[in-house]
Amino acid sequence: MRSIKGTKVFSEKEIKDATELLRAGELVAFPTETVYGLGANALDERAVKSIFTAKGRPSDNPLIIHIGEEKDIENLISEGVPQLAKKLMDKFWPGPLTLILPKSQKVPEVTTGGLNTVAVRMPDHPIALKLIKETGLPLAAPSANLSGKPSPTLAEHVIEDLAGRVAGIIDGGQTGLGVESTVVDLSREVPILLRPGGVTYEELLAELGQVQIDPVVKSKFANESKAAISPGMKYRHYAPQAEVILIEGKEDKIKDKIKKLINANEDKKIGVMVSKELEDYYSGVNVKIMGSKDNLIEISQSIFKLLREFDEEGIERILIEGLELKGLGLAIMNRLRKSAAYQIIEV
Repeated sequence: MRSIKGTKVFSEKEIKDATELLRAGELVAFPTETVYGLGANALDERAVKSIFTAKGRPSDNPLIIHIGEEKDIENLISEGVPQLAKKLMDKFWPGPLTLILPKSQKVPEVTTGGLNTVAVRMPDHPIALKLIKETGLPLAAPSANLSGKPSPTLAEHVIEDLAGRVAGIIDGGQTGLGVESTVVDLSREVPILLRPGGVTYEELLAELGQVQIDPVVKSKFANESKAAISPGMKYRHYAPQAEVILIEGKEDKIKDKIKKLINANEDKKIGVMVSKELEDYYSGVNVKIMGSKDNLIEISQSIFKLLREFDEEGIERILIEGLELKGLGLAIMNRLRKSAAYQIIEV
C-alpha cells in the first residue's frame, strides 16, 4: 500500500498521486470532517465492488456519494433538486449532511445497495474537496475501516484495518467531528432522519418544519431484518473486539452502577469510558475520558479512538456512560448503542 502523506496543508503532488489511483479504479482513503472515507469512482461498478470487498461490507448496505460542488448532485438524481433539498444544501453544505433522493440511471445499483435512491453529500474538508474536484468524479466513500469496527478518525486506524487492501492513504491528521454524517431521506412526503450526525435533529427541524425520526435511530434493540436504506441502519457497527456495556439513566445512578459493575467483574480486564464530569469517581481501573458533556463535539471526536485504544490494551469488557438523546448526543448514543450490540443497562 502506497502511503500518500499529507496534512490539512497538502501538496499538489499528493493530490495528483491520489487522483491517478482513483481514475484508474483503485481505492484511496482520505480524511473528511467526519471520519476517514474509503474512496472509489462511484460510477464505476468494478471500483465500487472493490470497496465492499476491501471492507468486508454486505452488498445491500448502500454507500454515500461525495461531491465537490452543489451542482454535481444533478447528475446523480433522477429529477431536479427539490426545494427542501436546496434549502438544506444552502444551509449545511459543505458539511456533515447526507441527502437521499431518487437516483439517476448513471448511478450503478451496486453503489446504492440495489435501491432506487442515492445518498449524496458535500464534505467540509480541504483534502476531500480538492481530491473530488481534481478527479472530476463523484466518489463513493464509506468509512475506511473493516465493516463493523469503530470508524477511523486517524490515518493509523485506516492502516490498522486496511493495510494491503487499498492503493493509497492521504494522512490528514485527526478528523474534526469523529462521527459520520447525518442522513436525511427526502424521497418521501415527509423528510425522515435515518442516521443522526453532526447536523442535529433540532437543526433540521428548524429548517424543514417537520422531520420524522426513523425508529432505528433511537432503538435499543438490533433490527437486522429491516432493509438498509442508509448506512449504519443495519448490521453490527462501530464495535471493538471487547464486549461493550452501555449504562443509561441519571448521572448519579450511572456512576454508582458503573462502580458496582467494576467490583462485580474483577475476573475481567475492565475499561471505563465516562465524561469529564465523572473523571475523579473511579480508581484502580483503566478509565478513559470521552470529554465534557458541555462540549459534545469533544466527546464525538473521541469515542471511536478510545474504543480502539481499549482493544490495543487488551481490555475485555468496556463500561460506558450514556448521554442524553438531544443535540449531538443523539448521534453519539446511536453509535454507542450499536458499539454495545444493544447491551444496555438502564438505571
